[in-house]
Amino acid sequence: MFGKAGLRRPQQRAFTADARLLLSRFAGDIMRRSILKDVKPPDFGGAVFEPSLNRAIYAARLDRLRARMSERGLDFMVIYGDREHVANISWACGYDPRFEEALLIVPPDGKPTLLAGNEGYPYAETAAGDFNRVLWQPLSLMGQPRDRSQTLMRVLQDLKFDSGLRIGLAGWKGYETEDGAFDPHWFETPHYLVEALRRFGEVSNAAQIFMNPVNGLRVINEASQIACFEYASTKSSSAIRRFILNVKPGMTEYDACRNMMLDGSMQSIHINMCSGPRAKYGLPSPSSRVIEAGDPIVVGHGLMGALNCRAGFMAASAADLPAGIRDYVEKLVAPYFEAAAAWYETVGIGVTGGDIYEAVMSRLGAPFFGIGLNPGHLIHLDEWVHSPIRKGSTQKLASGMALQCDIIPATGTDYFTSNIEDGIALADESLRSELQQQYPEAWSRIAARRGFMMDTLGIKLKPEVLPLSNLAAWLPPFWMSPGKAMAMR
Repeated sequence: MFGKAGLRRPQQRAFTADARLLLSRFAGDIMRRSILKDVKPPDFGGAVFEPSLNRAIYAARLDRLRARMSERGLDFMVIYGDREHVANISWACGYDPRFEEALLIVPPDGKPTLLAGNEGYPYAETAAGDFNRVLWQPLSLMGQPRDRSQTLMRVLQDLKFDSGLRIGLAGWKGYETEDGAFDPHWFETPHYLVEALRRFGEVSNAAQIFMNPVNGLRVINEASQIACFEYASTKSSSAIRRFILNVKPGMTEYDACRNMMLDGSMQSIHINMCSGPRAKYGLPSPSSRVIEAGDPIVVGHGLMGALNCRAGFMAASAADLPAGIRDYVEKLVAPYFEAAAAWYETVGIGVTGGDIYEAVMSRLGAPFFGIGLNPGHLIHLDEWVHSPIRKGSTQKLASGMALQCDIIPATGTDYFTSNIEDGIALADESLRSELQQQYPEAWSRIAARRGFMMDTLGIKLKPEVLPLSNLAAWLPPFWMSPGKAMAMR
């Protein structure tokens, strides 16, 4: 197979190098496989101390934002937010819209100004950032008073908008081609807003300032923000753990979800929990359906800064599955866990997204696995910010990034799927020291998770990889036997 006959010397060297790489991977695969073994469900404790972001953090963020505005030649930044698309505006000033939309106007100097409706205007006093407020009632719900608002044009003029400006408008995403070219004239913000701003000059989509997968302002996080994410992930993953350990056949999906013991923390998604025929879709919310033995089942829960998900079968062992899929672990779960382990072992500072993609897809590239989305992405207050993890990507990961291990097989068969969705942060030595000193409780959990993943699950982690989830790569394929989980050997 690796014969050299007939090859010219340059080709021969390239072929030999490729062969060495393939043989190395092959040898590594032979030495390290995943197995189903006795693993006590991990317990790293709950979160007691809740980190927060103070006004000094928002002031520093404003400085960084204005530096980016200057680099882009922007005179003003306008940030749009609503209940679902909260991340950019909340990053900038700490305000999260509730029933209404909101606008944050950032000038080249001085305080930003928040435009809010009837209910958002007083609620904005709870935000940690330092900004002026303007009541602009068209942001209010229909039928509410509109008796105290000026026109948007007048509001903008009062904020020193004049002709000939260059204005950045950030909503919650933008349009990119398959090769990553960003269209600055594609807007997902309201039409009225784009048209009003265009009366003052050139308007461009500025979402990349916040969401670029290499250096976006929300992509490189401070220690305090990572600590907030760890707090959210601890709570979210603990809820998933409680679900798996307590779900039983005969429960309705609603009854099973009560085991999560949610406490009112701000969610980033609706709970996706479904069993039986709907489980293949992954995203539905729970219903009154009664969970049956042998059902495929999935549960996912996301808080602001974290999302955790698991999928498997309501079974005690492969013997409880239909005859045609009793090799579920061997055919699907084992290669899936090996790919997830490769993800964790590859991810690190300076690693390219293409490297991570290849580490996963070299194991799950067969059509059977049906991997359609990126095998991993950046996470923030929104569940998916962007992703540098794509085929051939040369974009490098950096310290301060928060990433989601999010590899989703969609077999379209009775084998269903397997899922191990948790978050990590990347932190260089300086950032790790800051986290350890300022957030010792969170650091203790992070260290314990690293130990569990390396010592119990056999996943080798680089020093900069900080697991944020209390599930810490724990993957039980049969939920009626949660004491058996996948591990590398």
